Amino acid sequence: MKKALFGIALIAIMLVGTGTSAAQDFSLNGLGGFKGGTGFRLAGAVSNFAQGFPLSVELGVTYVTLDPGRAMDVRRIFINQNTNGTPEKSGWIWGFHLDFLFPVRWLGLPNAQLFLGVRRSMFTGDFVYVGGNEDFEVTCNAWGAGTGLRTTVPIARSLGLMLSAGVDYYPSTTLTGHDTYYSPDNDNVNEKEEFKYTDADNAVNQPKVQPMLMIGLSYRF
Repeated sequence: MKKALFGIALIAIMLVGTGTSAAQDFSLNGLGGFKGGTGFRLAGAVSNFAQGFPLSVELGVTYVTLDPGRAMDVRRIFINQNTNGTPEKSGWIWGFHLDFLFPVRWLGLPNAQLFLGVRRSMFTGDFVYVGGNEDFEVTCNAWGAGTGLRTTVPIARSLGLMLSAGVDYYPSTTLTGHDTYYSPDNDNVNEKEEFKYTDADNAVNQPKVQPMLMIGLSYRF
């Protein structure tokens, strides 16, 4: 997946370099809404690489807050069988995307674009057991892919209202917490009791299939 991302980025750079005969368009968009949790996205795009060439490329970052999982199960699977302490938890994801966008004419939507690209997700679940002397994080990083459709309604000369819907997919990856690692192939490190990867995977809400519905503003330079 890393090689695929490098290849896509290289193609994007080549396209920018070959499009000097056209006046390239740049846009910046900020969106908020749902992406497996409450999410906010900031992204920049470049289009009009060459005359008659419809492809756009976008690079962006997303921050999502979400329920990180079942606190008591996480404690048993990653630390021990103790049940003392009042659990408190919080979770977040930093995500990055590199998309290719193609103009489409579907359902009469204005300025509609189909997007497809590579994703990078960095998940953190923070679990605190007040009175139980435990405070640790479960983390995982994953490469994935995403697709969807977005439309932009002009509201001023350079400003538009953007609505974006799609879905991202992330394959199973290693979950790390405390001094314990659970891997999809069950080549685990310091696993507790007889727990396996499926137990950790079911207890933690790391991204897998992640639907997205966001709305916001797009500004064209």
